[in-house]
Amino acid sequence: MAQKGFKRKLTAILSADVIGYSRLMRDDEDATVRDLAAHRVLVTVIIQQHDGRLVDSPGDNILAEFASVVDAVNGAIKIQQEIKKRNSDALPSRRMEFRIGINLGDVIGEDERIYGDGVNIAARVEGLAAGGGIAISGTVYEHIKDKLSLGYHYLGEQNVKNIKEPVRVYKVLLEPDDAGKIIGEKKSRPGPKKWTILALTSMLILLAAAFSIWNYYFRPPARENAATDLPEKPSIAVLPFDNLSGDPDQDYLADGITENIITALSKIPEMFVIARNSVFTYKGKPIKVQKVADDLGIRYVLEGSTWVNMRRPSRLPKNILN
Repeated sequence: MAQKGFKRKLTAILSADVIGYSRLMRDDEDATVRDLAAHRVLVTVIIQQHDGRLVDSPGDNILAEFASVVDAVNGAIKIQQEIKKRNSDALPSRRMEFRIGINLGDVIGEDERIYGDGVNIAARVEGLAAGGGIAISGTVYEHIKDKLSLGYHYLGEQNVKNIKEPVRVYKVLLEPDDAGKIIGEKKSRPGPKKWTILALTSMLILLAAAFSIWNYYFRPPARENAATDLPEKPSIAVLPFDNLSGDPDQDYLADGITENIITALSKIPEMFVIARNSVFTYKGKPIKVQKVADDLGIRYVLEGSTWVNMRRPSRLPKNILN
């Protein structure tokens, strides 16, 4: 039972702190405190403008949350842009640069505070950002990669303090010329399972294409006693392929192959192909091919089966087709 006052939620967490804060305090405490207060006001306003909420600001740290990951990243970009403008008028030794980390994670809320690994990861990701820069976790990247015109530098999977699993971290590239770039991330190649599906689908589509060519150009003339109500052009029904693997989770593979063949044959204007909804009424039922042909009013019926051992996906069984 949840404790009173505690509530779990998924939120975008922004964590920020000042690079070289100890040095700035050592050089001039009064000026540093004044500058930090001014920067904190600026950051708070920007957070609110992007529908975020300032959670806490102890010392030189700032913690905020956003309901939207996009808003969190846009807010972080705006913060860095405005701070950069302010620093342009300051002496290099007195410039106050922030580094920002953003994570999307599950947190526990208590009153106005938030706790949990989601917050801890945001803080660890922040520690991997450069001064004036933004670093984001993999969960944030997955949500914004197709929504914002930014570039990214993949920093790999990072082992961070007090977090069991490595965290994928990306550096956000803020220059306009970097938009669309992804540095350091190898393009994913289809895994063994995807290769198996692609191979099976390709084989069966080729088979269907060869069958349709033979059917159209080389089929024997229709018998005189053949049904008179058959379509004039070659007609075919592709029955749902049987899954012989014994694993019900592989049904989607057999169904996908069936649908791909139906789609491929349907693109041949000279053929009449029974629609998916009609043939899938036979799925899992004992059938007689001749009865199916009579019921649907077609001349040809294609049936088959799949068998894939997912434990050794790089090899295809010899008798993959019936």
